Amino acid sequence: MTLDELRKKSKELENKIVQLDDCLDSEKDKDEIVKLKIKSQEENFWDDSKEAGMVMQKIENLKDRIERWQKLKMQINNLQEFLGIIEEENSNDLKLAIGQYRKSLDEFRIFEIEKLYSGPYDEGNAVVSIHAGAGGDDAQDWTGMVLRMFLKFCERKLYKVTILQETKGSEAGIKSVMFEVSGKFAYGNFAPEAGVHRLVRLSPFNSDNLRQTSFVLVEVIPLIENNKEIEIDSTELKIDTFRASGAGGQSVNTTDSAVRVTHLPTKTVVSCQNERSQLQNKEKALAILRSRLLQIKENKRIEKEKRLKGAHISAEWGSQIRSYVLHPYKMVKDHRTGEQTADIESVLAGNLDTFIEKYLRSKTKE
Repeated sequence: MTLDELRKKSKELENKIVQLDDCLDSEKDKDEIVKLKIKSQEENFWDDSKEAGMVMQKIENLKDRIERWQKLKMQINNLQEFLGIIEEENSNDLKLAIGQYRKSLDEFRIFEIEKLYSGPYDEGNAVVSIHAGAGGDDAQDWTGMVLRMFLKFCERKLYKVTILQETKGSEAGIKSVMFEVSGKFAYGNFAPEAGVHRLVRLSPFNSDNLRQTSFVLVEVIPLIENNKEIEIDSTELKIDTFRASGAGGQSVNTTDSAVRVTHLPTKTVVSCQNERSQLQNKEKALAILRSRLLQIKENKRIEKEKRLKGAHISAEWGSQIRSYVLHPYKMVKDHRTGEQTADIESVLAGNLDTFIEKYLRSKTKE
């Protein structure tokens, strides 16, 4: 990169930062911090430790965003001044300036992407469910592959994952699995994954090694621990306990610690078996149930327009959001945005950022 090219690109970045500065509204964030700090000083603030912790975390997140943004603006100003005194091409100063520009550009892209998370729950945690659809053993095996893809994605994002419920396949793979994802923008990143995922490959489960098409349905809901908008009447609940399956320790597998909660009016069912005690599993199941009921309420409010968890989508032909083709060629294609790549191994290894960003940008344009 020449000195003139760097000066031009640096100026373009500075203009983009000015434009995004108007959208980020740091003053609004500062006002929100003041309100939350006043709330934290209330006498009974710590009576609900979970809610108090969420408030304090939100204060820290807002402060961190303001500090990072101010630092970025200072960096680009310093870079502009530095470029004003550089005179020689191919100098060490030019190399240093290029490094500073690329660092600033990377940091700007983080803010640019964060701006795409515009939903009320995007910054919070999520509950993800994966269900095997049409395709028999292949679909159950595909469910396990999608789970591994999501777990690797979470590992890259430094998200915490907790398996809440899992049903193994009769011959191979997984029939269904539900897990909680904890971390910044967990829901914002997983919401674009809701829908049907289609796999085309040579089946390892038939002797003729024929091409097989399999489907899984991914459902995603925001986890709202202290959801005061939804009141649940205990008389409308059916609560069953059963013995948890799979790994989890001696007490998990030898007692009826797992809990299944059914909300009778909506026939919504939530199971949880990860926690060691029946009480803990019940509390987690009720939290997820409240989130699902809130989602149903919101879906009605927006006139059933593209539901958050992809409800009532049939996991079969013609309804997929993304196709993964391993044979006769290699290709992953998102049918909503047209984004595609031949590097299917990278995608299955959790590299989903390009698909998620493209989808978020398309939603912003809409």
